Amino acid sequence: MCESFHYSVPEEKKSGSLVANVLKDLKVGVKELSARRAQLISESHNQYFQLDPQSGNVLLQKRIDREALCGQKDTCVLAAEIVLENPLQVHRIEVEIEDVNDNSPQFPKNEFLLNIPEQTALNTRFPLESAKDADRGENSVQNYTLSLNNHFGLDVQSHSDGSKHVELVLQKQLDREEETRLSLILSAVDGGTPIRTGTANIIIDVLDTNDNPPQFPQSLYKVKLKENSHPRTLVTKVEATDRDLGPNAEVTYSFNQISDTVLRSFALNKHTGELTVAGAIDYEEERNYAINIKATDGGGLSAYCKVMVEVEDRNDNAPEISDVNDNAPVFEKSSYEMQLQENNIPGLLIGLVHAKDLDMEQNGKVTYSLLPGKVRDQPVSSYVSINSETGNLYAIRSLDYEQIKDFQVTVRAVDSGSPPLSSEVVVRVVIMDENDNVPFILYPLQNGTSPSNDLVPRGAETGYLVTKVVAVDRDSGQNSWLSYELLKATEPGLFSVGVQNGEVKSMRPISKRDNFKQKLIIGVKDNGHPPQSTSATLSILLVDGFSDPYMKSVDVPKDEMVQDEDQALTMYLVICLAVISVIFLVSMVGFVAIKIQKRRKFVASSALNFPVGPNFPESCGDVDAGSLSRAYNYEVCLAGGSLNSEFKYLRPLFPVFSMEPAQNPGIQRISTDFQEVSSHAAEGQLMSQGIMSGMKKKPVELNTYVKEKPVELNTHVKEKPVELNTHVKEKPVELNTHEDALY
Repeated sequence: MCESFHYSVPEEKKSGSLVANVLKDLKVGVKELSARRAQLISESHNQYFQLDPQSGNVLLQKRIDREALCGQKDTCVLAAEIVLENPLQVHRIEVEIEDVNDNSPQFPKNEFLLNIPEQTALNTRFPLESAKDADRGENSVQNYTLSLNNHFGLDVQSHSDGSKHVELVLQKQLDREEETRLSLILSAVDGGTPIRTGTANIIIDVLDTNDNPPQFPQSLYKVKLKENSHPRTLVTKVEATDRDLGPNAEVTYSFNQISDTVLRSFALNKHTGELTVAGAIDYEEERNYAINIKATDGGGLSAYCKVMVEVEDRNDNAPEISDVNDNAPVFEKSSYEMQLQENNIPGLLIGLVHAKDLDMEQNGKVTYSLLPGKVRDQPVSSYVSINSETGNLYAIRSLDYEQIKDFQVTVRAVDSGSPPLSSEVVVRVVIMDENDNVPFILYPLQNGTSPSNDLVPRGAETGYLVTKVVAVDRDSGQNSWLSYELLKATEPGLFSVGVQNGEVKSMRPISKRDNFKQKLIIGVKDNGHPPQSTSATLSILLVDGFSDPYMKSVDVPKDEMVQDEDQALTMYLVICLAVISVIFLVSMVGFVAIKIQKRRKFVASSALNFPVGPNFPESCGDVDAGSLSRAYNYEVCLAGGSLNSEFKYLRPLFPVFSMEPAQNPGIQRISTDFQEVSSHAAEGQLMSQGIMSGMKKKPVELNTYVKEKPVELNTHVKEKPVELNTHVKEKPVELNTHEDALY
């Protein structure tokens, strides 16, 4: 152990301030200081100073509050050791913390209430509770002043320990009948620069005739008390007497102007005046206690005494073992993921990162910082910030989910050891979507121009697909789920809209009474909370002269790509359809052949000479069987992605019959029954011509495949003849009812 050095530094200096340079005192150079691995080790738990081995400067490591560190001690000294190696030398340094005037005088309470009887003798003194100033020396309380009044003056006395004792002195006799209450202002002034002042109100109630205050046999009591004394141990007993009688002679005791430490450590019996131990008595924490006790009689007069308690030391502390910073901070998780709702308020707390350090005291104190980085070409510090003490992450700006879905930052944890150790962790911030976007109408366009008109034939049946409203939402999840509803219509009940797909369909057949122009307002709403909505306006014209197939025939784009699975399904359906069609055609050929054979036998047996016209097929029918020989086929249209076959339109297998009169005179001998069949055939021809209008003349021999088995449209009746085209009553049957796909 070598010689010690003494330095001083004012309190409240900033961290990093210079305390002293020890090169001269240590008598070493900078290189030798560094080579001998100089270290500064504090003797206290907190490391207030650090040594710069490159310059020999002793620097403040953190701000020092003298009052918090040393309380009311006259001198405040922090001790440390400078250790040099090769050879080992230990130099003790003592740094005195100098007081600055950073505290104002304060009274223990804002208002003092004094009960002073009338007839109190002049020059009677009333001790007042002194003001406390956490500063020391000239910066502490130096004087007291009293507001101007007619009865009282102020006497300030200084004690050997530098404290001030203030007393209120009665200078003019009190008369309760003239004035029952006095209000004074007591001011305490310190000697610092600038001067600081504290005030308190003194309320004096004038009482009647209690002219004898309590008296203590001595004003100062000195006692010794061993540390670690058990609670309820008697320290001393104070006792005051009063020469008055009755209630005016009943004395009660109370603490007067004491510190919080005294209040935690001692208790006073207000009736007996016994002072006992109430809390822990530790010599290392406090060696002396000054306890002011007030005795008050029943009339309000008081007397004061002071008890000085000296604490005796006991061997109750074991030697302590100067921790080494050999552990780096460790985060609780290997990585963090935090969630942040979009459109957040700037400054909002995102989450918390926390790292632990197994070292003790300063070596285990962890601070946090963000490593430099970029998010969308901007510094990460413009997005988030971190509290260096707590590890709380805060959002700097309001974020938009549609612009940025997530980002990540790197947080570093550093301890306060020498040299410091650190660790890092990655924090991923996920932006949560909020329903902040209104649905957008893609079709029909709502851009302020003249809306397009959708044409609907007046012959449209129930369920006719008029158009489809298409909308999108920039949000995600359920915030982008859209639903459609009909808000307003020219003819309520004529049209409806699909809740999920936005398809506009007719709800009933269109009548002539319906207006030519129809206007619909379709509402589109998302599934967010709260929901966002918009609307689309549709204009529909009810027109005549358009057939249903014409209205629904739309060219398929050449560049439309069919998915592999749809092509495979279509191929399988076509193969099945072809096979079943072949089987059906073979069956029909066989059936027609049998019928022709039967007819020839019938003609031969009846000796009828009935020629067949050029437009009348031989397989026109069998009168005996009553069956129809006219088979009807259908064209099949499979929409892309559809799993069901669709009918396009109906047309007959054979050309239209011609009912021209036969040139052979033998035809006049046709029997009455056959004429009836011919009349039915003629009626069927007329109906067939209605179906064939606007269509090609050649037959289409493609049998329809519906639900895995052929459809037999020839109704075979055994006993009675069947009218041709019995399935058509008044108008052609439109089998092309297609709601989704466009042909």
